[in-house]
Amino acid sequence: MAPALDYLQLHSDKLGISTPVEFYAVTGLLSSCLDNAPTYLTFLAAALGQQGMSLKSASDVALFAADHAHTLAAISLGAVFFGAATYIGNGPNFMVKSICERANVRTPSFFDYIVRYSLLILAPLLALVAWLFLI
Repeated sequence: MAPALDYLQLHSDKLGISTPVEFYAVTGLLSSCLDNAPTYLTFLAAALGQQGMSLKSASDVALFAADHAHTLAAISLGAVFFGAATYIGNGPNFMVKSICERANVRTPSFFDYIVRYSLLILAPLLALVAWLFLI
């Protein structure tokens, strides 16, 4: 993962992501398909790169956290909250679905879950979080 993070730091200006709300949305969308820890690290590296800082430097990370707390909060919120958007957003989602199916408890299919719960319930809540904390 280190080469990809280095690449992102060097070319983060080409991503077209610059505001905290954009970081929140893009981090979240990726987090809904991948685990939240690597997603968080990916966009933290990109945000640091935009400031000419490095993920490899603890002082750069501390300075970024102090000077760009709003962006760091956006990345954190997106990485954590969007994981519930799909079954593949994080490992526990799969585990809960498997336990339910083994116990013969009906669970929605992948797309049914997205339509009935992610789009109708979670999406408005995620928009509210963005409005309350990032705008």
